[in-house]
Formats: sequence, C-alpha cells, structure tokens
Amino acid sequence: MSATRWLPSLLLTAALPVLAHAEGPAYGPELQGFDYPYTVKHFAFESQGKSLQMGYMDVAANGKANGRSVVLMHGKNFCGATWDSSIKALSDAGYRVIAPDQIGFCTSSKPDSYQYTFQQLATNTQQLLKALGIQKATLLGHSTGGMLATRYALQYPEQVEQLALVNPIGLEDWKAVGVPYRTVDQWYERELKVSADGIREYERSTYYAGRWKPEYDRWVDMLAGLSKGPGKTQVAWNSALIYDMIFTQPVYYEFKDLKVPTLLLIGTSDTTAIGKDIAPPAVKTQIGKYDVLGKQVAKLIPHSTLIEFQGLGHAPQMEEPAKFHQALLGWLNKDNPVR
Repeated sequence: MSATRWLPSLLLTAALPVLAHAEGPAYGPELQGFDYPYTVKHFAFESQGKSLQMGYMDVAANGKANGRSVVLMHGKNFCGATWDSSIKALSDAGYRVIAPDQIGFCTSSKPDSYQYTFQQLATNTQQLLKALGIQKATLLGHSTGGMLATRYALQYPEQVEQLALVNPIGLEDWKAVGVPYRTVDQWYERELKVSADGIREYERSTYYAGRWKPEYDRWVDMLAGLSKGPGKTQVAWNSALIYDMIFTQPVYYEFKDLKVPTLLLIGTSDTTAIGKDIAPPAVKTQIGKYDVLGKQVAKLIPHSTLIEFQGLGHAPQMEEPAKFHQALLGWLNKDNPVR
C-alpha cells in the first residue's frame, strides 16, 4: 500500500456519511454515533507535526471526594466507554476518574501516518493530565492499556501513586518465544476484514473461555461499527500500526524496574496472546496462559500484589464487576507503601 494510494482514500472516506447496515450499526471514524456513558470532551494538541485530538471522559467524584485521581487506560479491542462500570464504582468511592481514548482509537484522531510507541502514547496522556491540572494519579490499565500504563509508570514514576493492571498483555514477549512477525501491510489486510461475527467468536473463545453474555454485544457492535463505517481504511491502518507497536515493543523486560506499588488483577482463564493464530503448534500451546503468567510477573515487580479471579477471563471488570471492584477498591484505599 503506497502513500499515494492511501492519502486520497482518507480524504474520500472522511467525507462520507455514516451508513446503517443490516448486520449492525456503522459509526464514524471517531466513533460518531456511538453513545458514551459520560460526556466526551476533546483535548487538542500537536504531535509529530500533526494537529490531533484525544477524546476523554472526566468524571468527578460522586459525593465526598477523596482528592485522588484514577486514569483508566483501555485495551486494543476496547474504548474508554467500556470502563463504564469501573468509572461509576471509582466515582462513587470518591475518586476523580479520567478515561481517555488513545490516539488511533475510538473517539480520538486516526492520523494517516504516525510513529506509534508506548512512549509517545504515554507522553500524549501526560500532556492531557497536565492540561487538566492533575500532577499525580493512580493508573488502571487493561489489556494493551496495561502495557501503556506500565510504560507510563516507568517514564513518569514521580507522577504515579499506584499502578493497577487488569489482565495486561505483554506479560511475555511473543516474538522472543517464536511467534512469527506480521508486517504492517499484513495486519492492514487482516484488519480490513474485521466483522462483528469474527470479533464475537474471537472474544468468546479467547477472552471468556467459551462463555458469552448479551451485554458484550454492545462492545462488539462498537468495534465492528467503527471498522465498517466511512473511516474504515483509517481505522484499519491505525489498527495495523498499533498491532506492530504491541508486538515489537515489549515491556516485559522492565517490570523489574517499576518503583510504584503495583496490583495485578488476573482472570485466570484468559488465553490472549498476540499472533497466537499464526504461531507454530509448539509455541501456541505455551503462550497466553494467564494462570501462570500472573504469578511469574508478580515475582518480577518489586512492590506487587497479585489478585486472581479463578475461572474469569480477559475482562474480569466486565464479567464480574462487583467482585472485581471490591478487590480493586480494597487495594487502592490502603495507604500507599513507603517508597
């Protein structure tokens, strides 16, 4: 895919209306038409010579504020909106909650070219927090957001009170253990073929151990609608660049360097591993074992606590929100260990 073919397609698709499809809704390139649980605001900034904007929710404490802020970092197949129950639980507990959509995702810009790194996404988020007057926060990262939250805590340790990781990917280095490399072009071709049925089946088998709840369909429609809407080529291209970032930029080797109190919240039935579908059989059987990975990484992180949710999958905050938030808040509300 050459730049001369790519750029005109962006100009054309961006101008098209959002279309309705019989197989489900279609949303705009920045998720126009999808309802978020709280008001979405936009942070405008310059990055890599581009004028970009990050969508985010900024939810005040509901009732007595405790003076603390929590920043929620979504996963690859998730958005800020998928944190809806966590935002409510944290707000009700007295926290100010910031839930951004990272560049390339959901309600945020999807540039025609961008050098995606976790360092860059961390910098973008730090700029947002600075603009909001937040000098120090607790980070809660899920899935790919766990890799980003880890990078943020390594990059800005003095600005992080606590770090909580929910079934983070990157607890292993898939490339190092033998998962083949996909080029950006190969990821792009794959992402152009995304469908609601494909997303649902992948999530059912990988995230939820074969189980499914009707409420998950809203999040499937969110992703599929973004991928079939008028910005589908923008969405697919940015998704391809992001997958390359995830695969080639492990944080695994730096867990030992984390200086902040860290909580691992692990659904033990999760089997997520990037590139598992093309891994050799011998490799495929050895990766994505969260019942093992959580324990291994907890030993690598100096100030860590491990909470396992037996039998739950990739998103325990969505599968069993009451149980999950009780465990999360119990840890967050303890006095921070001396550092």
